[in-house]
Amino acid sequence: MIKDLIANDNLDGIIITDEYNMEYLSGFKGRTGCLLYIFDKQYLLTDSRYTEQASIEAKCFECVDIAKLGYSKTLMNLIDKAVTEIKSKEVLNESKHTKSNDKILIGFENEHISYSFYKQFVDTFGDKILLVQLDSKVNRFRSIKTEEEIENIAIAEKIGDEAFLHIINFIEEGMTERQIALELEYFMKNNGATALSFDTIVASGKNSSMPHAIPTDKVIEHGDFITMDFGCIYNGYCSDMTRTVIMGDEPTSKQLEVYSVVLEAQREALKMIKPGMVCSDIDKVARDIIKNAGYGDYFGHGLGHSVGLFIHEEPRLSPKCNDILQENMLMTVEPGIYLPGEFGVRIEDLIVVTKDGYRNLTSSPKPLIML
Repeated sequence: MIKDLIANDNLDGIIITDEYNMEYLSGFKGRTGCLLYIFDKQYLLTDSRYTEQASIEAKCFECVDIAKLGYSKTLMNLIDKAVTEIKSKEVLNESKHTKSNDKILIGFENEHISYSFYKQFVDTFGDKILLVQLDSKVNRFRSIKTEEEIENIAIAEKIGDEAFLHIINFIEEGMTERQIALELEYFMKNNGATALSFDTIVASGKNSSMPHAIPTDKVIEHGDFITMDFGCIYNGYCSDMTRTVIMGDEPTSKQLEVYSVVLEAQREALKMIKPGMVCSDIDKVARDIIKNAGYGDYFGHGLGHSVGLFIHEEPRLSPKCNDILQENMLMTVEPGIYLPGEFGVRIEDLIVVTKDGYRNLTSSPKPLIML
């Protein structure tokens, strides 16, 4: 993958600083360090806390301890050394880069690098070694999952399903949002999860109108919608699901209407998922249903996103994403309606695109559950 990117973009090397790309490409799970591909060499730079771990997990990389010089200086010294060696062997004179006045081109993840590093690099090398922006090109290597990755995500999602079945029998009036969030997190970690995919969202009553509400000490009251958005990590891979339930058995007509619109939007969007579909077109199906029901102004986020080592990956189901769905992509489908000062509803499943459709990894029931 990296070799192809280097060749296609006429590069001499690439610096990888995004921690998830680093793990995906090297196997190193330390989350601290960077990768350097330069000519025919592969380096993993990290500090003494992780050098032993790196030597075990990333056997194809030469592990470099940055203890003496720090990341930036160590990285630049390695680049300078590699360039000097290449020039001394006169390999550069026979390469495709002679057309660029023998300048060395190094790709970098401009979305995941600090300005101070960029400035230090430019100050050190001037125009002799040029940095080339990669944007999200490396991230997209992770878009199509392997069978092993899909299995890990499916297990993580199954833990989430089990947590949901547990929590709907746990919730009682008078509990707080924090208590419910804590119980969800404890259950997932006690049943195979190594960590959380993201900070758990539990939002009740008026708080549920905020898509990313933080759990508070608000007490669950009769008639409250309770939106729970949560996920866990299994073997490095994330899950993600959302369900909205109601405390009590007497929802208002407006609550029932909004819930049914969100559920219809999700079901119709799911019917569209298969290889070859444009992401923005799937988003439009759900968005039009919500708009035609009179709630278009209250669905502000995208319909979904990919999931993997990180909770938000590419591609995305959104009005701005024209990527094409392909087999073995993982996507969330999560329409919502959020009425400020009243309540909100979101329903989210996690699916894998198959040869001729999709497989839903989320099995929790979606008809409105009344507690």
